[in-house]
Amino acid sequence: MQTQQSFADHAGVGTLYLVPTPIGNLQDMTYRAVATLKAVDLIAAEDTRNTQKLLNHFEITTKQISFHEHNTQERIPQLIEKLQQGQDLAQVSDAGMPSISDPGTELVAACVAQGLPVVPLPGANAGLTALIASGLVPQPFYFYGFLPRKKQEQKAALAELVQRSETVIIYESPFRVAKTLTNLATVCEPTRPIVACRELTKRYEEFARGSLAEMVTWSQDHQLKGEFVLLIGGNPVEPTTASTDELAELPLKAQVEALIAAGSKPNAAIKEIAKRRQLQRQVVYNDFHGIN
Repeated sequence: MQTQQSFADHAGVGTLYLVPTPIGNLQDMTYRAVATLKAVDLIAAEDTRNTQKLLNHFEITTKQISFHEHNTQERIPQLIEKLQQGQDLAQVSDAGMPSISDPGTELVAACVAQGLPVVPLPGANAGLTALIASGLVPQPFYFYGFLPRKKQEQKAALAELVQRSETVIIYESPFRVAKTLTNLATVCEPTRPIVACRELTKRYEEFARGSLAEMVTWSQDHQLKGEFVLLIGGNPVEPTTASTDELAELPLKAQVEALIAAGSKPNAAIKEIAKRRQLQRQVVYNDFHGIN
């Protein structure tokens, strides 16, 4: 077991500060983040050229060292040594929170393993920023990040994600949004609510909200620009207080009614019971509506 008092005297070793940077609007940089970047001995940056623009804007003169996915194994021992020598370091990504779909995880793990203090700063995050304005249920939510790029791997991932009852958060490139939504449509009902958010905190910030079918058409009819956050509404078939086996003992109509009572829409409940009982949807539909 290990405990850490972030602001205690750390007996001659340095501290790793995890510093979020704006996801678009420079005014979202916090006073504490600016002060920390000015105070540390070195900044480990995902892209030093990109971070230098931020440093210049806030008149920060601290030196940088590159730290990205391609030099992680080389850099970590170097950065650990500097911390052990008493230097304070800040780690930043190009935008948002370090470690969230960005470099940082391995360095944090290495510091924890060495007993070196790691202090996180709060700040901008694209996923949560999109979530609170999406109009979807904000909690619980499930953050996934970037999907696999290969078509079959992406479809497999999406097939699992659409079963979740939580709102799902995905990051996507503007060049792949239309294809991703098209792939999603092959494993998810067309009525599922989807929200696409682009250019968050920037001048052309935009939210597109609609059913999956509507969003597929929208993505194909527009030239999409800017980094995207896609949010998938949770699976409308919520678990009931009764177990699946207990439901199986009820008549079909009663099974559907149990799911509706738990919050499902009638068509979604019919589809779910048909899937569970390995029946044609029409059979369950007819039974529920009393159609002979």
